[in-house]
Amino acid sequence: MAKDAPPEIGSKAPLFTLPATGGKTIALKDFHGRKNVVLYFYPKDDTPGCTMEACGFRDHYGRFEERDTVILGVSRDGLDSHTKFTGKLRLPFLLLSDADAEVAKNYGAYGVKSFMGREFFGIHRMTFVIDAQGTIRQVFPKVRVKDHTQEVLGFIESELA
Repeated sequence: MAKDAPPEIGSKAPLFTLPATGGKTIALKDFHGRKNVVLYFYPKDDTPGCTMEACGFRDHYGRFEERDTVILGVSRDGLDSHTKFTGKLRLPFLLLSDADAEVAKNYGAYGVKSFMGREFFGIHRMTFVIDAQGTIRQVFPKVRVKDHTQEVLGFIESELA
């Protein structure tokens, strides 16, 4: 199964409802008409790249809030893992559990990966910026975690402010 193409910029974001940290259930439509959404898919809690990415969003969280933007992180990890990861890093945003990868598949963020000569299925690191009307405004399909938060924030400041 190859990775499906992500939804196109300018298209409506695929709707979803997922369990989240803090005992919440989050639906994308909860933010329609109210907030922009940074929806970022990441492979696994508490791994080096995922930790760096989460900390980048954490460290600039106030700037996203000032621009009426919420951050939602999505992986296949369960809520127990997400809760530990959130507590360890003091993440001020919600992590969502997509255990069966259905949401990741709908966003083209799930497919064949390779590591050390081995192929397997998993979540690809991708980020989507969705405006308050539920339209995908930007897709970051190949994330470099070191500069990623600034790249996303720069887009929001220039295009959605």
